[in-house]
Amino acid sequence: MEKRKTRKLYARMSHRCHSREGGNPVLHCWIPGQARNDKTSGFTLVEIILVVLILSIAALVAIPMFVSAADVQVRSAANRIAADLDYARGLAITRQKNYTVVFVPDNASTSTVNESSYDIREAGGTASNIIKNPLDNRNFTVSLAADNRVSSVNILSVNFDAVASNAITFDYLGTPYPGNVASPTVRLNSQGVVTLKSRVGAFTVSVKVEPLTGSVTIE
Repeated sequence: MEKRKTRKLYARMSHRCHSREGGNPVLHCWIPGQARNDKTSGFTLVEIILVVLILSIAALVAIPMFVSAADVQVRSAANRIAADLDYARGLAITRQKNYTVVFVPDNASTSTVNESSYDIREAGGTASNIIKNPLDNRNFTVSLAADNRVSSVNILSVNFDAVASNAITFDYLGTPYPGNVASPTVRLNSQGVVTLKSRVGAFTVSVKVEPLTGSVTIE
């Protein structure tokens, strides 16, 4: 009896699935016990709008994060340059000998030097007089572009009393002098400034050297 009712119900549903309503085939009909065979596919307009909305929100979140990461690199580069300026000054005082930090800003590249780089050398010396870095015993030359931690940073400008060499020298007292001179006589007259800028934004940071004292600050 129960089996007979089930067969009748199955036959009735099967008939409906193959019948026509208003001259059109009935779609999306599923009979119990049969696998679904829905040939219709695709995305609805609502689904497409939702995907576009999600991608737009993700982009709005990702872009500020990327710019923020670049800004962090600028600050990291500023901290490094400030530390190296302090190192050169301390070295001059400790060894009672003049040392120079020579900068190469981004707009001063040639075929023999790297943009946005600097080195520490004996005052008045050339590239052959660059001192050794105590950490790895290599030449104390820093290229921002070659370091992934600060590769998004440019040395935008360098100004030590507008001296063309973009260098600053510290004497045995730690007093700063503009230029790369073995025996400097004219002290730094105004605040020396090294300006750093992000390659992907407008964010800038300045590393400043005070005249007379040679103290280094970041702004």
